[in-house]
Amino acid sequence: MMTEKIRGMMKTKVFGALIVLALLLAFNLFFTKNFFAITVKDGHLFGTVIDILNRGAPVMLLSMGMTLVIAATGGTDLSVGAVIAITAALVSRLIGGELVIIDGAQHYVSNTPMPLAVAGALLLAAALGLWNGALVAYGNIQPIVATLVLMVAGRGIAQLITDGQIITIYYRPFFFIGGGWFMGLPFAIFIVLFVFVMARFLTRKTALGLFIASVGGNAAASWYAGINEKAVKLFSFMFCGFCAGAAGLIICSNVKSADANNAGLNTELDAILAAVIGGTNMAGGKFSLSGSLVGALLIQTLTTTIYAFGVPPEVSLVVKALVVVLVCFIQSSAAERFFGAVAAVKIQRGGAA
Repeated sequence: MMTEKIRGMMKTKVFGALIVLALLLAFNLFFTKNFFAITVKDGHLFGTVIDILNRGAPVMLLSMGMTLVIAATGGTDLSVGAVIAITAALVSRLIGGELVIIDGAQHYVSNTPMPLAVAGALLLAAALGLWNGALVAYGNIQPIVATLVLMVAGRGIAQLITDGQIITIYYRPFFFIGGGWFMGLPFAIFIVLFVFVMARFLTRKTALGLFIASVGGNAAASWYAGINEKAVKLFSFMFCGFCAGAAGLIICSNVKSADANNAGLNTELDAILAAVIGGTNMAGGKFSLSGSLVGALLIQTLTTTIYAFGVPPEVSLVVKALVVVLVCFIQSSAAERFFGAVAAVKIQRGGAA
């Protein structure tokens, strides 16, 4: 009975990531000073754990979008970093901000009302996702090739929007998106929570999740079953673009500027890594949104731990690679058989005693 429970738990998509995350947290408990310490200042919570959640918010958003793309197409979206740069460029151009003196007091005024600027940037990000989806669904282009087009051209588009300059934003209300606080926690965490609840509802409480798994598992069979596989792929890429846009707003708000060359650089790799660590099948079909969030938290926790110990950047990449190998091994069928056999032997010894 216990053996079956252990095997069932190991078969869950998020098992390997949870084990490694628990080991990493245990390591920090003993070797990183004040890692779990939480302080309260002005009604806000501060601490390393809070920083991990806050700084990991963009990757968590990207991982959710990437998860649906991988599940529906068996491919990846390499353009999310470029979409971040385009989103940041547009919102910074629209908002900008300038200092105005009114009755001797300083006021910062935006070029465009902030709700319109944010909505416009998110719509553009979703439209870019639709572009990728159209190339895949109607152009029958492999996702890695279709999204490579926008990955290459995207930063050029961002530079055209910013005229090749780094645009600084002075409109302070915009800073709340990435640097504000709500109920004592960073506001970015609530953005991630909202997107996760929305995606979880669509994929678990409606037929969309079943359609995504079906199309990713066998697109031809899904078409014969009456599922509009093109619409499913379009939605998956559109959602991924939306998530990249939301991540771009958080990043742009945090740094208070838009850098077309560096905004979101290489974030697509962390997004893919988080989805894979979380148990999403790279061949398509099987996916786990909650697993992807755990994968993103694992990556950010590992990065924070590496920085805390002053590990050089070139060595940190090797450490990340080793952790990925460990997670993949735990999720493999060989590990399942090994741990299952160990559990069975312990139970037999306990029964014999």
